[in-house]
Amino acid sequence: MALIVQKFGGTSVGTVERIEQVADKVKKFREAGDDLVVVLSAMSGETNRLIDLAKQISDQPVPRELDVIVSTGEQVTIALLAMALMKRGVPAVSYTGNQVRILTDSAHNKARILQIDDQKIRCDLKAGKVVVVAGFQGVDEQGNITTLGRGGSDTTGVALAAALKADECQIYTDVDGVYTTDPRVVSQAQRLDKITFEEMLEMASLGSKVLQIRAVEFAGKYSVPLRVLHSFQEGPGTLITIDEEESMEQPIISGIAFNRDEAKLTIRGVPDTPGVAFKILGPISAANIEVDMIVQNVSHDNTTDFTFTVHRNDYDKAHKVLATTAQELNAREVVGDTNIAKVSIVGVGMRSHAGVASRMFEALAKESINIQMISTSEIKVSVVIEEKYLELAVRALHTAFELDAPARQGE
Repeated sequence: MALIVQKFGGTSVGTVERIEQVADKVKKFREAGDDLVVVLSAMSGETNRLIDLAKQISDQPVPRELDVIVSTGEQVTIALLAMALMKRGVPAVSYTGNQVRILTDSAHNKARILQIDDQKIRCDLKAGKVVVVAGFQGVDEQGNITTLGRGGSDTTGVALAAALKADECQIYTDVDGVYTTDPRVVSQAQRLDKITFEEMLEMASLGSKVLQIRAVEFAGKYSVPLRVLHSFQEGPGTLITIDEEESMEQPIISGIAFNRDEAKLTIRGVPDTPGVAFKILGPISAANIEVDMIVQNVSHDNTTDFTFTVHRNDYDKAHKVLATTAQELNAREVVGDTNIAKVSIVGVGMRSHAGVASRMFEALAKESINIQMISTSEIKVSVVIEEKYLELAVRALHTAFELDAPARQGE
């Protein structure tokens, strides 16, 4: 008998009919003898609807109250699934994040899980019940409802799997696995049978929307076998694993990730003195804005231009903070650009192959795509380009690194 944690996303539970289908699938696993914990997102579009309601009251809703509102979406789906399972003769019980006591910090709208009390779940499993848990939410030490940020249900699923020492955590979604890139952009993209945690972590952090980055971090840290599957189509999906299989056929690059949600800010004419980077980025960090790529140039007059990227949603806030910093540092000006995108190549195979970056740059140069910023790590190379060239860049790189599906090459 295996203990499996299954997570179903918003499209998987988007209607009552689909919740009934999920119940059928869960029943099959239960009949096979598996113990099951099922984590659910809110119905597709429901979280956005709730946020819109809040914004009709206030342009900038108080984060604590926003969490109270958006957490109700999952409460609906877990109760409906528990009812659907019981209708099928499968004993089931639903819990919110508060009831299970998924303890988080107090960072509303993007809380982090600190601890999970698994005793209640274990008792229910022992009693033969399927336990249905609300994803995306938890509770802090003061008893305030918290939410984990977009895609947080993935993190809930993996964290529960880690706490329960589950045999596998299965993430059910509207795709049948992890692809070499988004099939909507490149029709020749291929599903990967396996990918390492390390590669998936990079793909998730670089804009791949299949899994939330924190879910992959959790899975890697606690060695939780993680599988991405299609909610309503049979298939093996993609297994995310620790092992790097040594193989003559190991591809150099496993995938192409991209992110349209980027914005770039530059503060020009900053005095080139020790500590200037902290003076610029310290206030940005204090405003709870995450910085991604950074480039610093020193000019001949002992001043520097300092450029960094942030999420597009944080652009206005970051621009305001940077404008204040510019005045304090007597900088020349602050300029920004929201029409950029980031494209990245990812693969553990890079470790044993030289010239990967130059191959990437050559492929982009052939398409006359200008590179504005570059960032590298051991298993990835990222570039910032104009957003209008994004899909062209992804297709060019997918072909250059021989990721196109073999049967369709030459079309």
